[in-house]
Amino acid sequence: MKHNRIVGMTLTALMCVVIIICSQIIVPMAFVPFTMQTFAVFASLLILGGMKGTAAVALYLLMGAIGLPVFTGFSGGLGHLQGATGGYLAGFLLTAVIYWIFEKKADENPFVKWVVLGAGLVACYAVGTAWFAVMYGSKRTVWGILMLCVIPYIIPDIVKMILADLVAKRVRKAFHSEMEE
Repeated sequence: MKHNRIVGMTLTALMCVVIIICSQIIVPMAFVPFTMQTFAVFASLLILGGMKGTAAVALYLLMGAIGLPVFTGFSGGLGHLQGATGGYLAGFLLTAVIYWIFEKKADENPFVKWVVLGAGLVACYAVGTAWFAVMYGSKRTVWGILMLCVIPYIIPDIVKMILADLVAKRVRKAFHSEMEE
């Protein structure tokens, strides 16, 4: 029992590190950079499950909030959470919680899994875009904000979701093989 707990904590910390690393894979855009964070969030949930995956995301956010340079561009601190992308960072946690809530149904049905992951992504977009609109949207139209913060990211984020699922299947299979030996 104690061994399983230690393994779970270690894997959670490891996936937090994966999120940190993927946060540094950046393609600069106007206000919201393209990163691999969403891939890492999805992979964490699909590999670890809802509870531990949510813990990995929460740990990442906590580390960044206290000032460790874990966010995009090796930034950190509460000021970063209040910036243009702060709502998307909070949206990652909402994505994780949504997956955690519906994990049992998602595990039973691949279609439901995709709907749940998609709902999490939409929730992340909603929180992030609403935050961006409050912070920077006074001179922008709703369409302008969507063109800046959502539309260019939809297809890449769907690709990242698919990639995370493929990686998670391989990792889970490898873990299962290791545990049997």
